[in-house]
Amino acid sequence: MAASHTHYRRLIDFAATLPPTPTAIAHPCDAGTLEAAVEAARLGLIAPILVGPRDKIASVASAADIDVGQFPIVDAPHSHAAAETAVRLVHEGTAQALMKGSLHTDELMSAVVARATGLRTERRISHCFVMDVPGHADPLIITDAAVNILPTLEDKMHIVQNAIDLAHALGFPAARVAILSAMETVNPKVPSTIEAAALCKMADRGQIVGAILDGPLALDNAISLEAASVKKINSPVAGQANVLVVPDLEAGNLLAKSLSFLAGADAAGIVLGARVPIILTSRADSVMTRLASCAVAALVALRRREPGNAIAS
Repeated sequence: MAASHTHYRRLIDFAATLPPTPTAIAHPCDAGTLEAAVEAARLGLIAPILVGPRDKIASVASAADIDVGQFPIVDAPHSHAAAETAVRLVHEGTAQALMKGSLHTDELMSAVVARATGLRTERRISHCFVMDVPGHADPLIITDAAVNILPTLEDKMHIVQNAIDLAHALGFPAARVAILSAMETVNPKVPSTIEAAALCKMADRGQIVGAILDGPLALDNAISLEAASVKKINSPVAGQANVLVVPDLEAGNLLAKSLSFLAGADAAGIVLGARVPIILTSRADSVMTRLASCAVAALVALRRREPGNAIAS
């Protein structure tokens, strides 16, 4: 593991001390997913349950020289059936987390949000990146860059609360939430600034709990004390935010990928708001990123079982 990834190493090392989280991996029919499953199991992060076409899984494993003989395989004929079967394993209590294999995100999430058979809760489902940015003192949670395209104000209330709960599961000393926009003042012509102000007032009224919120904030004065000082913004969040809430999916995707490709950051991905954490990986993810995503899911699952447990970031 690269020396820069201290936050991920701490997450992985702590999660490895816990009992492995039984994790249903939907359609693990590519070498990257199987390699990550084997390594995550070796480290004790998860106990993989491979859900998909038995022959295809065996063929991919054999071609890549990956030994999956120690893992249970639940046969499912195709990716859609694999997603539905993985969700059923959660309902049965066999799995405490889900992991995306080589199927489209929409396929897995359709099974998760199905009204009759899915894993919905009263919360809006949302995605968080836990980013390990070289040179940045703290890990950054960025939300939502993968699930909610144009979230409403009500959606954002759930998105923020999901991210706060994740910060607590990871043991952040304090969740400091910046509601991002292009500027730090409320401008009636820029809807994201109005929603940012509304979310902060929701926190004041107890509709969002467990964190300090500030917004609207531009990215620079959310994460740079110097930039916040220049703009004369004085708050417990400005310049030291560790949770960044973006206006929409496009902004979040651009921010996360900019950090990844320009700053060398890694982005562990997790979906929250369902009955269990969902590890949402990309084919381009490194093994390190996949392991960090497994570690995050294990800590979220632990928090749900034992609310007092967390890891310091």
